[in-house]
Amino acid sequence: MKITVAGTGYVGLVSGVCLAAKGHDVVCIDLDQDKVDKINRGEPPIYEEGLEELLKSNIGTRLRASTNLHEAVVNSDVSLIAVGTPFDGSAIDVSYIRQVSREIGAALRDRDDYHMVVVKSTVVPGTTDEVVLPILESESNKKAGVQFGVGMNPEFLREGVAVDDFLRPDRVVIGTDSEKAKKVMERLYNPFVRSGNPIYFMDERSAEMTKYAANSYLATRISYMNEIANLCEIVGADVDNVRKGMGSDSRIGKRFLFPGVGYGGSCFPKDVQALAKTAADNDYDFKILKSVMNVNDLQKHVLSEKIIEHYGGSLAGKTVAIWGLAFKPNTDDIREAPALYIINDLIKAGATIKAFDPEAMGHVKAEYNGQVHMAADQYEALIGADCLAIVTEWSVFRTPSFSVMKELLKEPIIFDGRNLYDLANMEDLGFHYNSIGRGVVNEGEMA
Repeated sequence: MKITVAGTGYVGLVSGVCLAAKGHDVVCIDLDQDKVDKINRGEPPIYEEGLEELLKSNIGTRLRASTNLHEAVVNSDVSLIAVGTPFDGSAIDVSYIRQVSREIGAALRDRDDYHMVVVKSTVVPGTTDEVVLPILESESNKKAGVQFGVGMNPEFLREGVAVDDFLRPDRVVIGTDSEKAKKVMERLYNPFVRSGNPIYFMDERSAEMTKYAANSYLATRISYMNEIANLCEIVGADVDNVRKGMGSDSRIGKRFLFPGVGYGGSCFPKDVQALAKTAADNDYDFKILKSVMNVNDLQKHVLSEKIIEHYGGSLAGKTVAIWGLAFKPNTDDIREAPALYIINDLIKAGATIKAFDPEAMGHVKAEYNGQVHMAADQYEALIGADCLAIVTEWSVFRTPSFSVMKELLKEPIIFDGRNLYDLANMEDLGFHYNSIGRGVVNEGEMA
């Protein structure tokens, strides 16, 4: 099939590359000519594990990038709308959705056969049929006989493993009431569900709600476990043991039970806010989501509070090394990253910051304009530092040389926001080790 993908962010570019990898002919559209040129050179503008290799193997054959949406729509069977829908504090911004819908609608006038328009952007229930469909009908002059279908196809891609998620989806959700549209979407996704994973067809509003419901539930699990971790510290329990005991229950499962410094990224924060706002707009008080957001806001400051408290309320003259800046490993995304909140707290308390992240340092450097020193590697960040704060659980941080760490740090002090290390081992090694929900090892031995 011939596919147009409008938008080359995480969702759009990953979708386009993976569709091309399965044999579809794909054109990825973006207004930024520099980004388009970069993609056509086989250079992804974002970091996502496995994306660059897949892009290079398909660009110039089944895949290309362009700024010409009209031409791409006229010559394709399906258009995927994958533009951003940021939450502006009061509602999601659908201006990009509206603009792309207008351009696609205008292009449909120059087509003679059926075309499928699919919304992949995350939108609140009602957007596809109340915003996208009327624009397409108006711009395409549907009364003149232009044939097209409209559907909603939410994405469930986890940053860091988005390529694998698209190529091997747990499920595919498609919202449309049209039998013709269903057949088109089955053709599009059949190469991805050969192992038997389901395609669920439903109405557009249910498909839109499914995305928000799934992300908000996962965010709820994270905030719940962070609350459990905080209580564990107070009562003297070990949250790792609690997590294992809970996760072994088949009704609960093991995933999203790891406590830490809060959730971030491009999806969970805005999706939880958007669903809560949708509820409020419909006079429904979604109490759980309010608590989820409140807990997460507080949790982003837990690690910095531990550090500041350890040094008696002031970090003047102290240098803090930070490992991990991206909101999660295997991505360079710093949107709503807990590291940014922690850095702000530490700088406000008087600290000097030295940081290392395998992929996200360029973004953070631009954000702080020289306030944060970017180290060449994880160990350089430790040189002359009074302590280490671990914020993102990159695999490179899981098995470090503890002897080198002790040599480079002024004192062997670690504040671990991801619970990477074994408590008994850290005690034997002589580290003051303060993690999340597990108590403090060698407490009071260092100041």
